[in-house]
This record gives sequence, structure tokens and C-alpha cells, in this order.
Amino acid sequence: MIVDFKELPDESRIWIYQANRSFSAEELEEINKKANSFLEQWTAHGADLKAGFEIKYKRFIVIGLDQKVNQATGCSIDASVRFIQDLEADYNVDLMDKMNVSFKQGEFVAYKPLVDFKKMAKNKSVSPNTIVFNNLVTNIAEYKTSWEVPAKDSWHNRFIK
Repeated sequence: MIVDFKELPDESRIWIYQANRSFSAEELEEINKKANSFLEQWTAHGADLKAGFEIKYKRFIVIGLDQKVNQATGCSIDASVRFIQDLEADYNVDLMDKMNVSFKQGEFVAYKPLVDFKKMAKNKSVSPNTIVFNNLVTNIAEYKTSWEVPAKDSWHNRFIK
């Protein structure tokens, strides 16, 4: 059962998938339809899951699940991963690689392999105040407060001296 992402409670579990490039307007329209269709039929052992999604900065797909209604199971999580993998194949995009970093350069969202981000930090191309995306947040409350933060307030701080 799909609901508006903004209606999900703060304790809802989330999964964030960052793309290695921005999606085009046409791709975003298609992805929105596919995500709506997937979440409409997403279940755990036959029970509907109350879920929503949003796409931020034309690059991040965020899926939220109200676990007070029904919790995700191994099979339902596998189904969501297959959905994301299908998007990867359909749009020739990487959404699953967690060894990459997204950060803001002005209003532009940059995407770099972790190795390159470390080099940028060493060369002072990014600073403690560089806004990074902490995709390790696990619920909507953390997403609202700790997802888009200065590097000094995230796990990224270990690379910035």
C-alpha cells in the first residue's frame, strides 16, 4: 500500500539509493511510475506494506516503510533490491554501490568514488563544512536531521583534517 512519503512517521525505516548520475526528466517520470507500481504491490508474506518514496536532487531514491503496520521480511527486502537492480539495468545507472560519496558543490550534487573523495579531502578540495549525504541513516527522523549535513557532522569527517 503506497502512501505519500511525507505522511510516513519519523520512526519509519528507510533505504537510500544514490545514483552515479542525475536522472533526466523523462527518466524521473518513468521511475516515479515504476516505484508507485512496485510499492502498490509490495508485501511481506502476503501482508501489505505501508510504504512511500521520494526522489531527491534527481539522484537519490529514498524508500520509506512504516514498520508499525507490517515489518519488512527477507523476501520483501529482496524484492525491493530486485526492483532497484531492475532500475539499474533499465537506466544504465549505479544505485547499489555504497563505496561512493555524494556531496554538494554549491547547488550541484557531485558524486565521487570514496578513494577520490579522500584525495579531495587531503588536497583541501572539500572541507569540514562541505555538505555531504549520509546514506547510512536508517529512519525518517535521521533522514530529516542527519542525511544532508556538513562533513564534520557525518562519518565523512574521518577523511577531513
